[in-house]
Amino acid sequence: MSPLAKVMRLIWRAAPGTMARGALLSGITLLAGVALLGLSGWFITATGVAGLMGIGIAFDVFRPSAGVRLLALGRAASRYGERLLTHDATLRALATLRVTLLRQRMAGSWEALQRLRPGPALTRLTADVDALDGTVLRLALPVAAGAATVIATGLGLWWLTHWSLALGVVLLQGGGSALVLARIGRRSVPASVRAERRGQALLRGTVSTLRGQVDLAVHGGLGARLSLLLARGEALDRAGARLDRLGERGDAALGMVTTATVALLIALGGYLSAAGTLGAAAAAIPVFAALGLHEALAMIRPGMTGMGAMADAAERVFAGAEPSPALPGATPEAQPAGLELRAIGYARPGAAAPVLENVTLSVAPGETVALTGPSGRGKSTLLQIAAGLIRPDAGTVQLCGAPLGDWPEPLLRAQLALLPQRSGLMAGTVGENLALARDGLDPAEAEAMLETVALAPALAARGGLSAVLGEGGAGLSGGEARRLVLARTLLRRPAVLLLDEPTEGLDAATAERVLAGLRTTLPEAAILCAAHRAEERAWANRIFSI
Repeated sequence: MSPLAKVMRLIWRAAPGTMARGALLSGITLLAGVALLGLSGWFITATGVAGLMGIGIAFDVFRPSAGVRLLALGRAASRYGERLLTHDATLRALATLRVTLLRQRMAGSWEALQRLRPGPALTRLTADVDALDGTVLRLALPVAAGAATVIATGLGLWWLTHWSLALGVVLLQGGGSALVLARIGRRSVPASVRAERRGQALLRGTVSTLRGQVDLAVHGGLGARLSLLLARGEALDRAGARLDRLGERGDAALGMVTTATVALLIALGGYLSAAGTLGAAAAAIPVFAALGLHEALAMIRPGMTGMGAMADAAERVFAGAEPSPALPGATPEAQPAGLELRAIGYARPGAAAPVLENVTLSVAPGETVALTGPSGRGKSTLLQIAAGLIRPDAGTVQLCGAPLGDWPEPLLRAQLALLPQRSGLMAGTVGENLALARDGLDPAEAEAMLETVALAPALAARGGLSAVLGEGGAGLSGGEARRLVLARTLLRRPAVLLLDEPTEGLDAATAERVLAGLRTTLPEAAILCAAHRAEERAWANRIFSI
Protein backbone atom coordinates (compact mmCIF):
# COMPACT_ATOMS: atom_id res chain seq x y z
CA MET A 1 0.00 0.00 0.00
CA SER A 2 1.37 3.41 -0.96
CA PRO A 3 2.07 5.99 1.78
CA LEU A 4 -0.68 8.23 0.37
CA ALA A 5 -3.18 5.39 0.58
CA LYS A 6 -2.08 4.73 4.17
CA VAL A 7 -2.81 8.35 5.07
CA MET A 8 -6.26 8.17 3.48
CA ARG A 9 -7.04 4.95 5.33
CA LEU A 10 -5.83 6.37 8.63
CA ILE A 11 -7.94 9.52 8.26
CA TRP A 12 -10.98 7.50 7.23
CA ARG A 13 -10.59 5.02 10.10
CA ALA A 14 -10.26 7.82 12.67
CA ALA A 15 -13.99 8.55 12.37
CA PRO A 16 -15.49 6.28 9.67
CA GLY A 17 -19.12 7.09 10.48
CA THR A 18 -18.55 10.83 10.43
CA MET A 19 -16.47 10.64 7.27
CA ALA A 20 -19.04 8.44 5.53
CA ARG A 21 -21.81 10.91 6.32
CA GLY A 22 -19.63 13.73 5.09
CA ALA A 23 -18.86 11.86 1.86
CA LEU A 24 -22.56 11.22 1.33
CA LEU A 25 -23.35 14.90 1.84
CA SER A 26 -20.55 15.80 -0.57
CA GLY A 27 -22.17 13.67 -3.27
CA ILE A 28 -25.60 15.09 -2.48
CA THR A 29 -24.21 18.62 -2.78
CA LEU A 30 -22.78 17.98 -6.24
CA LEU A 31 -25.89 16.16 -7.43
CA ALA A 32 -28.06 18.98 -6.11
CA GLY A 33 -25.99 21.45 -8.11
CA VAL A 34 -26.37 19.41 -11.30
CA ALA A 35 -30.10 18.91 -10.69
CA LEU A 36 -30.53 22.61 -9.92
CA LEU A 37 -29.09 23.71 -13.24
CA GLY A 38 -30.86 20.93 -15.15
CA LEU A 39 -34.23 21.83 -13.64
CA SER A 40 -33.59 25.54 -14.16
CA GLY A 41 -32.70 24.93 -17.81
CA TRP A 42 -35.80 22.84 -18.33
CA PHE A 43 -37.96 25.46 -16.55
CA ILE A 44 -36.65 28.38 -18.60
CA THR A 45 -36.95 26.48 -21.89
CA ALA A 46 -40.39 25.08 -21.11
CA THR A 47 -41.64 28.52 -20.09
CA GLY A 48 -40.35 30.01 -23.34
CA VAL A 49 -41.92 27.25 -25.43
CA ALA A 50 -45.23 27.65 -23.61
CA GLY A 51 -45.16 31.39 -24.30
CA LEU A 52 -44.44 30.87 -28.00
CA MET A 53 -47.32 28.41 -28.21
CA GLY A 54 -49.70 30.83 -26.46
CA ILE A 55 -50.35 28.57 -23.48
CA GLY A 56 -48.18 30.38 -20.95
CA ILE A 57 -51.16 31.18 -18.73
CA ALA A 58 -51.85 27.48 -18.32
CA PHE A 59 -48.23 26.53 -17.61
CA ASP A 60 -47.57 25.41 -14.01
CA VAL A 61 -44.73 27.58 -12.77
CA PHE A 62 -45.21 26.90 -9.06
CA ARG A 63 -43.95 23.37 -8.74
CA PRO A 64 -40.77 23.88 -10.87
CA SER A 65 -39.95 27.11 -9.02
CA ALA A 66 -40.49 25.34 -5.69
CA GLY A 67 -38.14 22.59 -6.87
CA VAL A 68 -35.49 25.18 -7.77
CA ARG A 69 -35.74 26.76 -4.32
CA LEU A 70 -35.64 23.36 -2.61
CA LEU A 71 -32.53 22.30 -4.52
CA ALA A 72 -30.79 25.63 -3.84
CA LEU A 73 -31.49 25.50 -0.11
CA GLY A 74 -30.72 21.79 0.12
CA ARG A 75 -27.43 22.31 -1.71
CA ALA A 76 -26.36 25.02 0.73
CA ALA A 77 -27.36 22.93 3.74
CA SER A 78 -25.62 19.79 2.50
CA ARG A 79 -22.48 21.78 1.66
CA TYR A 80 -22.38 23.16 5.20
CA GLY A 81 -22.94 19.71 6.72
CA GLU A 82 -20.31 18.12 4.50
CA ARG A 83 -17.69 20.71 5.45
CA LEU A 84 -18.54 20.41 9.12
CA LEU A 85 -18.33 16.62 9.22
CA THR A 86 -15.34 16.00 6.95
CA HIS A 87 -13.21 18.79 8.40
CA ASP A 88 -13.96 17.66 11.95
CA ALA A 89 -13.05 14.05 11.15
CA THR A 90 -9.90 15.08 9.27
CA LEU A 91 -8.62 17.36 12.01
CA ARG A 92 -9.20 14.67 14.63
CA ALA A 93 -7.40 12.13 12.44
CA LEU A 94 -4.42 14.44 11.92
CA ALA A 95 -4.19 15.07 15.66
CA THR A 96 -4.09 11.30 16.17
CA LEU A 97 -1.52 10.99 13.39
CA ARG A 98 0.79 13.49 15.10
CA VAL A 99 0.71 11.47 18.32
CA THR A 100 1.24 8.23 16.39
CA LEU A 101 4.23 9.63 14.52
CA LEU A 102 5.84 11.01 17.66
CA ARG A 103 5.45 7.60 19.29
CA GLN A 104 6.97 6.03 16.19
CA ARG A 105 9.99 8.33 16.45
CA MET A 106 10.31 7.56 20.16
CA ALA A 107 10.37 3.84 19.36
CA GLY A 108 13.55 4.32 17.37
CA SER A 109 16.94 3.34 18.66
CA TRP A 110 18.83 5.62 21.01
CA GLU A 111 21.36 6.41 18.25
CA ALA A 112 18.57 7.46 15.88
CA LEU A 113 17.00 9.68 18.53
CA GLN A 114 20.35 11.31 19.29
CA ARG A 115 20.76 12.20 15.62
CA LEU A 116 17.48 14.08 15.63
CA ARG A 117 17.65 17.81 16.19
CA PRO A 118 14.38 18.45 18.05
CA GLY A 119 13.55 21.82 16.47
CA PRO A 120 14.07 20.97 12.77
CA ALA A 121 12.69 17.44 13.22
CA LEU A 122 9.50 18.69 14.85
CA THR A 123 9.13 21.47 12.27
CA ARG A 124 9.50 18.96 9.42
CA LEU A 125 7.07 16.53 11.05
CA THR A 126 4.47 19.24 11.65
CA ALA A 127 4.78 20.60 8.12
CA ASP A 128 4.47 17.11 6.63
CA VAL A 129 1.31 16.37 8.62
CA ASP A 130 -0.15 19.74 7.65
CA ALA A 131 0.52 18.88 4.00
CA LEU A 132 -1.56 15.71 4.41
CA ASP A 133 -4.78 17.45 5.43
CA GLY A 134 -5.79 17.66 1.78
CA THR A 135 -5.46 13.94 1.03
CA VAL A 136 -9.12 13.36 1.86
CA LEU A 137 -10.62 16.85 1.67
CA ARG A 138 -9.00 17.93 -1.61
CA LEU A 139 -8.25 14.60 -3.27
CA ALA A 140 -10.09 11.47 -2.16
CA LEU A 141 -13.53 12.98 -1.49
CA PRO A 142 -13.65 15.19 -4.63
CA VAL A 143 -12.53 12.29 -6.83
CA ALA A 144 -15.06 9.85 -5.34
CA ALA A 145 -17.90 12.38 -5.27
CA GLY A 146 -17.10 13.62 -8.78
CA ALA A 147 -17.05 10.11 -10.25
CA ALA A 148 -20.30 9.20 -8.49
CA THR A 149 -21.92 12.42 -9.72
CA VAL A 150 -20.92 11.74 -13.34
CA ILE A 151 -22.41 8.22 -13.17
CA ALA A 152 -25.58 9.38 -11.42
CA THR A 153 -26.01 12.24 -13.90
CA GLY A 154 -25.63 9.86 -16.81
CA LEU A 155 -28.25 7.48 -15.40
CA GLY A 156 -30.61 10.36 -14.68
CA LEU A 157 -30.28 11.78 -18.18
CA TRP A 158 -30.82 8.33 -19.69
CA TRP A 159 -34.07 8.09 -17.74
CA LEU A 160 -35.27 11.65 -18.36
CA THR A 161 -34.03 12.32 -21.89
CA HIS A 162 -32.24 10.01 -24.34
CA TRP A 163 -29.46 7.47 -24.12
CA SER A 164 -27.27 9.32 -26.64
CA LEU A 165 -27.30 12.46 -24.52
CA ALA A 166 -26.45 10.47 -21.41
CA LEU A 167 -23.53 8.75 -23.13
CA GLY A 168 -22.31 12.11 -24.43
CA VAL A 169 -22.10 13.45 -20.89
CA VAL A 170 -20.49 10.34 -19.40
CA LEU A 171 -18.02 9.58 -22.20
CA LEU A 172 -17.09 13.02 -23.45
CA GLN A 173 -17.31 15.15 -20.34
CA GLY A 174 -16.60 12.47 -17.75
CA GLY A 175 -13.97 10.58 -19.73
CA GLY A 176 -12.37 13.70 -21.21
CA SER A 177 -12.14 15.36 -17.82
CA ALA A 178 -10.62 12.21 -16.33
CA LEU A 179 -7.88 12.26 -18.98
CA VAL A 180 -7.22 15.96 -18.37
CA LEU A 181 -7.07 15.48 -14.61
CA ALA A 182 -4.75 12.49 -14.89
CA ARG A 183 -2.42 14.51 -17.11
CA ILE A 184 -2.52 17.41 -14.66
CA GLY A 185 -1.64 15.07 -11.82
CA ARG A 186 1.35 13.61 -13.65
CA ARG A 187 2.72 16.95 -14.81
CA SER A 188 2.21 18.65 -11.45
CA VAL A 189 4.13 16.13 -9.35
CA PRO A 190 7.62 17.66 -9.78
CA ALA A 191 6.32 21.21 -9.38
CA SER A 192 4.22 20.46 -6.29
CA VAL A 193 7.05 18.52 -4.65
CA ARG A 194 9.44 21.36 -5.39
CA ALA A 195 7.04 23.96 -3.97
CA GLU A 196 6.39 21.91 -0.84
CA ARG A 197 10.07 21.26 -0.15
CA ARG A 198 11.01 24.88 -0.73
CA GLY A 199 8.22 25.97 1.58
CA GLN A 200 9.47 23.63 4.28
CA ALA A 201 13.06 24.81 3.78
CA LEU A 202 11.89 28.40 4.24
CA LEU A 203 9.92 27.44 7.35
CA ARG A 204 12.83 25.58 8.93
CA GLY A 205 15.21 28.39 8.11
CA THR A 206 12.87 30.97 9.60
CA VAL A 207 12.40 28.98 12.79
CA SER A 208 16.14 28.37 13.23
CA THR A 209 16.86 32.07 12.53
CA LEU A 210 14.38 33.20 15.15
CA ARG A 211 15.85 30.79 17.69
CA GLY A 212 19.42 31.80 17.01
CA GLN A 213 18.95 35.47 16.16
CA VAL A 214 20.98 36.67 19.17
CA ASP A 215 24.00 34.51 18.30
CA LEU A 216 23.70 35.44 14.63
CA ALA A 217 23.60 39.14 15.46
CA VAL A 218 26.57 38.87 17.85
CA HIS A 219 28.69 37.06 15.27
CA GLY A 220 27.61 39.22 12.35
CA GLY A 221 25.74 36.50 10.51
CA LEU A 222 22.21 37.89 10.71
CA GLY A 223 22.40 39.76 7.41
CA ALA A 224 23.64 36.71 5.51
CA ARG A 225 20.92 34.55 7.08
CA LEU A 226 18.21 37.06 6.10
CA SER A 227 19.55 37.12 2.54
CA LEU A 228 19.37 33.33 2.49
CA LEU A 229 15.76 33.41 3.69
CA LEU A 230 14.86 36.00 1.04
CA ALA A 231 16.43 33.79 -1.63
CA ARG A 232 14.44 30.80 -0.36
CA GLY A 233 11.28 32.91 -0.42
CA GLU A 234 11.91 33.90 -4.03
CA ALA A 235 12.53 30.26 -4.97
CA LEU A 236 9.24 29.33 -3.28
CA ASP A 237 7.43 32.06 -5.24
CA ARG A 238 8.83 30.71 -8.51
CA ALA A 239 7.80 27.17 -7.67
CA GLY A 240 4.33 28.38 -6.64
CA ALA A 241 3.97 30.38 -9.85
CA ARG A 242 4.88 27.29 -11.89
CA LEU A 243 2.27 25.27 -10.03
CA ASP A 244 -0.33 28.02 -10.52
CA ARG A 245 0.30 28.06 -14.26
CA LEU A 246 -0.21 24.30 -14.43
CA GLY A 247 -3.45 24.71 -12.49
CA GLU A 248 -4.67 27.45 -14.79
CA ARG A 249 -3.92 25.33 -17.84
CA GLY A 250 -5.79 22.44 -16.24
CA ASP A 251 -8.82 24.64 -15.54
CA ALA A 252 -8.74 25.87 -19.12
CA ALA A 253 -8.57 22.28 -20.43
CA LEU A 254 -11.54 21.25 -18.26
CA GLY A 255 -13.44 24.26 -19.55
CA MET A 256 -12.71 23.21 -23.12
CA VAL A 257 -14.00 19.69 -22.40
CA THR A 258 -17.20 21.13 -20.94
CA THR A 259 -17.60 23.49 -23.91
CA ALA A 260 -17.18 20.64 -26.38
CA THR A 261 -19.69 18.55 -24.41
CA VAL A 262 -22.24 21.36 -24.36
CA ALA A 263 -21.81 21.90 -28.11
CA LEU A 264 -22.36 18.20 -28.74
CA LEU A 265 -25.42 18.11 -26.48
CA ILE A 266 -26.94 21.15 -28.22
CA ALA A 267 -26.44 19.51 -31.60
CA LEU A 268 -27.81 16.13 -30.46
CA GLY A 269 -30.67 17.74 -28.58
CA GLY A 270 -31.60 19.85 -31.60
CA TYR A 271 -31.55 16.82 -33.83
CA LEU A 272 -33.70 14.74 -31.47
CA SER A 273 -36.10 17.61 -30.98
CA ALA A 274 -36.43 18.20 -34.73
CA ALA A 275 -37.03 14.49 -35.25
CA GLY A 276 -39.79 14.54 -32.66
CA THR A 277 -37.97 12.07 -30.42
CA LEU A 278 -37.49 14.53 -27.58
CA GLY A 279 -39.19 17.75 -26.53
CA ALA A 280 -37.29 21.03 -26.65
CA ALA A 281 -37.49 21.53 -22.89
CA ALA A 282 -36.22 18.02 -22.20
CA ALA A 283 -33.39 18.54 -24.71
CA ALA A 284 -32.21 21.51 -22.63
CA ILE A 285 -31.73 19.43 -19.46
CA PRO A 286 -28.44 17.72 -20.49
CA VAL A 287 -26.94 21.05 -21.60
CA PHE A 288 -27.48 22.70 -18.23
CA ALA A 289 -26.62 19.48 -16.37
CA ALA A 290 -23.25 19.44 -18.12
CA LEU A 291 -22.62 23.00 -16.96
CA GLY A 292 -23.46 21.94 -13.41
CA LEU A 293 -21.28 18.85 -13.72
CA HIS A 294 -18.33 21.07 -14.56
CA GLU A 295 -18.28 22.27 -10.93
CA ALA A 296 -18.01 18.71 -9.63
CA LEU A 297 -15.10 17.94 -11.96
CA ALA A 298 -13.32 21.27 -11.41
CA MET A 299 -13.24 20.58 -7.65
CA ILE A 300 -10.85 17.68 -8.32
CA ARG A 301 -8.21 19.83 -10.02
CA PRO A 302 -6.63 21.44 -6.88
CA GLY A 303 -6.14 18.01 -5.35
CA MET A 304 -4.47 16.70 -8.50
CA THR A 305 -2.02 19.61 -8.67
CA GLY A 306 -1.12 19.11 -5.01
CA MET A 307 -1.00 15.31 -5.15
CA GLY A 308 2.77 15.19 -5.60
CA ALA A 309 3.39 17.21 -2.44
CA MET A 310 0.94 15.03 -0.49
CA ALA A 311 2.62 11.84 -1.68
CA ASP A 312 6.07 13.24 -0.90
CA ALA A 313 5.01 14.22 2.64
CA ALA A 314 3.30 10.85 3.17
CA GLU A 315 6.45 9.00 2.12
CA ARG A 316 8.53 10.90 4.68
CA VAL A 317 5.89 10.54 7.38
CA PHE A 318 5.64 6.79 6.99
CA ALA A 319 9.35 6.16 6.60
CA GLY A 320 9.68 3.51 9.30
CA ALA A 321 11.54 4.52 12.39
CA GLU A 322 14.21 2.05 13.40
CA PRO A 323 12.56 -0.12 16.05
CA SER A 324 14.11 -0.49 19.47
CA PRO A 325 14.64 -3.94 20.95
CA ALA A 326 11.30 -5.37 22.06
CA LEU A 327 10.91 -6.25 25.69
CA PRO A 328 8.68 -9.18 26.66
CA GLY A 329 5.93 -8.80 29.15
CA ALA A 330 7.10 -11.23 31.85
CA THR A 331 7.58 -9.62 35.24
CA PRO A 332 10.90 -10.55 36.89
CA GLU A 333 10.95 -11.65 40.48
CA ALA A 334 11.92 -9.04 43.06
CA GLN A 335 15.65 -9.09 43.88
CA PRO A 336 18.04 -6.67 45.59
CA ALA A 337 18.28 -3.47 43.51
CA GLY A 338 21.69 -3.90 41.91
CA LEU A 339 23.14 -3.66 38.40
CA GLU A 340 25.48 -6.15 36.73
CA LEU A 341 27.10 -6.01 33.30
CA ARG A 342 28.86 -9.13 32.08
CA ALA A 343 31.38 -9.28 29.20
CA ILE A 344 29.81 -6.34 27.37
CA GLY A 345 31.00 -5.74 23.83
CA TYR A 346 29.75 -3.14 21.37
CA ALA A 347 30.91 -1.73 18.04
CA ARG A 348 29.28 1.10 16.11
CA PRO A 349 28.23 0.26 12.54
CA GLY A 350 31.15 0.74 10.17
CA ALA A 351 33.67 1.37 12.97
CA ALA A 352 37.14 -0.15 12.60
CA ALA A 353 37.38 -1.12 16.27
CA PRO A 354 34.80 -1.85 18.97
CA VAL A 355 33.88 0.89 21.43
CA LEU A 356 33.54 -1.59 24.30
CA GLU A 357 35.12 -5.01 24.61
CA ASN A 358 34.62 -7.59 27.40
CA VAL A 359 33.52 -5.06 30.03
CA THR A 360 32.34 -6.66 33.28
CA LEU A 361 31.07 -4.44 36.05
CA SER A 362 28.66 -4.63 38.98
CA VAL A 363 27.11 -1.97 41.21
CA ALA A 364 25.60 -3.03 44.52
CA PRO A 365 22.65 -1.35 46.24
CA GLY A 366 23.86 1.78 48.04
CA GLU A 367 27.15 1.79 46.11
CA THR A 368 28.44 4.52 43.78
CA VAL A 369 30.80 3.56 40.97
CA ALA A 370 32.55 6.21 38.87
CA LEU A 371 33.35 5.35 35.25
CA THR A 372 36.57 7.05 34.17
CA GLY A 373 38.65 7.11 31.05
CA PRO A 374 39.51 9.38 28.11
CA SER A 375 36.74 10.90 26.02
CA GLY A 376 35.49 8.54 23.35
CA ARG A 377 36.26 5.36 25.24
CA GLY A 378 32.57 4.43 25.58
CA LYS A 379 31.47 5.65 29.01
CA SER A 380 28.22 7.17 27.68
CA THR A 381 27.68 4.14 25.48
CA LEU A 382 28.04 1.80 28.46
CA LEU A 383 25.44 3.82 30.40
CA GLN A 384 23.05 3.59 27.45
CA ILE A 385 23.57 -0.18 27.28
CA ALA A 386 22.93 -0.42 31.02
CA ALA A 387 19.71 1.58 30.54
CA GLY A 388 18.47 -0.76 27.79
CA LEU A 389 18.65 1.94 25.12
CA ILE A 390 21.34 0.15 23.11
CA ARG A 391 21.55 -3.60 22.66
CA PRO A 392 25.14 -4.84 23.13
CA ASP A 393 26.81 -6.99 20.51
CA ALA A 394 28.01 -9.32 23.26
CA GLY A 395 27.34 -9.85 26.94
CA THR A 396 24.34 -9.39 29.18
CA VAL A 397 22.90 -6.79 31.56
CA GLN A 398 21.07 -7.77 34.73
CA LEU A 399 18.91 -5.42 36.77
CA CYS A 400 17.92 -6.46 40.30
CA GLY A 401 19.07 -9.98 39.50
CA ALA A 402 16.97 -10.40 36.32
CA PRO A 403 18.06 -10.01 32.67
CA LEU A 404 17.22 -6.58 31.32
CA GLY A 405 15.21 -8.18 28.52
CA ASP A 406 12.80 -9.69 31.05
CA TRP A 407 11.66 -6.29 32.28
CA PRO A 408 8.50 -4.78 30.78
CA GLU A 409 9.19 -1.21 29.72
CA PRO A 410 7.03 0.52 32.40
CA LEU A 411 8.58 -1.53 35.21
CA LEU A 412 12.07 -1.04 33.81
CA ARG A 413 11.71 2.75 33.75
CA ALA A 414 10.24 2.72 37.27
CA GLN A 415 13.32 0.88 38.57
CA LEU A 416 16.05 2.51 36.49
CA ALA A 417 16.70 6.13 35.48
CA LEU A 418 19.33 7.65 33.20
CA LEU A 419 20.52 11.26 33.21
CA PRO A 420 22.24 11.67 29.82
CA GLN A 421 24.48 14.55 28.82
CA ARG A 422 21.71 16.11 26.77
CA SER A 423 18.35 16.30 28.53
CA GLY A 424 15.24 18.14 27.46
CA LEU A 425 13.23 20.84 29.18
CA MET A 426 9.98 22.21 27.85
CA ALA A 427 8.47 25.67 27.76
CA GLY A 428 6.36 26.21 30.86
CA THR A 429 6.92 26.56 34.58
CA VAL A 430 9.58 24.88 36.66
CA GLY A 431 6.83 22.93 38.41
CA GLU A 432 5.43 21.66 35.11
CA ASN A 433 8.87 20.42 34.09
CA LEU A 434 9.30 18.61 37.39
CA ALA A 435 5.79 17.13 37.14
CA LEU A 436 6.97 15.07 34.16
CA ALA A 437 8.66 12.79 36.72
CA ARG A 438 5.36 11.29 37.82
CA ASP A 439 1.66 12.01 38.11
CA GLY A 440 0.33 13.77 41.18
CA LEU A 441 3.65 15.26 42.23
CA ASP A 442 3.42 17.00 45.62
CA PRO A 443 4.63 20.65 45.33
CA ALA A 444 6.30 20.37 48.73
CA GLU A 445 8.34 17.39 47.51
CA ALA A 446 9.26 19.29 44.37
CA GLU A 447 10.43 22.27 46.43
CA ALA A 448 12.51 19.97 48.63
CA MET A 449 14.14 18.44 45.56
CA LEU A 450 15.12 21.89 44.30
CA GLU A 451 16.87 22.38 47.65
CA THR A 452 18.62 19.04 47.22
CA VAL A 453 20.16 20.09 43.90
CA ALA A 454 21.00 23.59 45.23
CA LEU A 455 18.62 25.26 42.78
CA ALA A 456 15.99 26.70 45.11
CA PRO A 457 17.91 29.92 45.98
CA ALA A 458 18.47 30.77 42.31
CA LEU A 459 14.77 30.27 41.50
CA ALA A 460 13.33 31.93 44.59
CA ALA A 461 13.45 35.45 43.15
CA ARG A 462 11.78 34.23 39.94
CA GLY A 463 8.84 32.51 41.58
CA GLY A 464 10.22 29.10 42.51
CA LEU A 465 8.03 26.39 41.02
CA SER A 466 6.02 29.09 39.23
CA ALA A 467 9.06 30.48 37.41
CA VAL A 468 8.35 30.46 33.67
CA LEU A 469 10.89 28.94 31.28
CA GLY A 470 11.12 29.45 27.56
CA GLU A 471 11.47 26.80 24.90
CA GLY A 472 14.10 24.23 25.80
CA GLY A 473 14.43 25.69 29.30
CA ALA A 474 15.41 29.15 28.08
CA GLY A 475 15.94 31.44 31.07
CA LEU A 476 18.21 29.05 32.92
CA SER A 477 21.97 28.85 32.72
CA GLY A 478 23.55 25.59 31.59
CA GLY A 479 24.29 24.54 35.16
CA GLU A 480 20.78 25.47 36.36
CA ALA A 481 19.16 23.53 33.54
CA ARG A 482 21.36 20.54 34.37
CA ARG A 483 20.31 20.63 38.02
CA LEU A 484 16.62 20.98 37.15
CA VAL A 485 16.81 17.84 35.00
CA LEU A 486 18.66 16.06 37.79
CA ALA A 487 15.92 17.06 40.26
CA ARG A 488 13.32 15.64 37.89
CA THR A 489 15.27 12.39 37.65
CA LEU A 490 15.60 12.08 41.43
CA LEU A 491 11.86 12.60 41.91
CA ARG A 492 11.32 9.23 40.27
CA ARG A 493 13.15 7.55 43.17
CA PRO A 494 14.85 4.89 41.00
CA ALA A 495 16.53 1.83 42.47
CA VAL A 496 19.35 2.14 39.91
CA LEU A 497 20.57 5.57 38.79
CA LEU A 498 22.83 6.14 35.78
CA LEU A 499 24.49 9.55 35.57
CA ASP A 500 26.49 11.01 32.67
CA GLU A 501 28.60 13.92 33.99
CA PRO A 502 25.93 15.10 36.45
CA THR A 503 27.82 18.19 37.72
CA GLU A 504 28.98 19.55 34.36
CA GLY A 505 28.89 23.36 34.41
CA LEU A 506 28.89 23.70 38.21
CA ASP A 507 31.55 25.22 40.44
CA ALA A 508 33.32 22.88 42.83
CA ALA A 509 31.36 23.89 45.95
CA THR A 510 27.98 23.55 44.25
CA ALA A 511 29.01 20.23 42.68
CA GLU A 512 29.93 18.80 46.06
CA ARG A 513 26.65 20.00 47.58
CA VAL A 514 24.62 18.48 44.76
CA LEU A 515 26.41 15.13 44.96
CA ALA A 516 25.97 14.95 48.72
CA GLY A 517 22.27 15.73 48.42
CA LEU A 518 21.90 13.14 45.66
CA ARG A 519 23.19 10.30 47.84
CA THR A 520 21.15 11.51 50.82
CA THR A 521 18.01 11.42 48.69
CA LEU A 522 18.71 7.92 47.33
CA PRO A 523 20.69 6.14 50.07
CA GLU A 524 19.91 2.61 48.80
CA ALA A 525 20.23 3.25 45.08
CA ALA A 526 22.93 1.65 42.96
CA ILE A 527 24.59 4.57 41.16
CA LEU A 528 26.82 4.31 38.10
CA CYS A 529 28.32 7.66 37.08
CA ALA A 530 30.43 8.68 34.08
CA ALA A 531 32.85 10.97 35.92
CA HIS A 532 35.12 13.63 34.39
CA ARG A 533 35.57 15.83 37.46
CA ALA A 534 37.60 15.25 40.59
CA GLU A 535 34.53 15.97 42.75
CA GLU A 536 32.62 13.13 41.10
CA ARG A 537 35.51 10.68 41.48
CA ALA A 538 35.97 11.62 45.13
CA TRP A 539 32.25 11.15 45.76
CA ALA A 540 32.25 7.58 44.41
CA ASN A 541 32.90 4.49 46.53
CA ARG A 542 34.82 2.86 43.71
CA ILE A 543 36.37 3.86 40.39
CA PHE A 544 36.14 1.71 37.26
CA SER A 545 38.37 2.65 34.33
CA ILE A 546 37.52 1.75 30.73
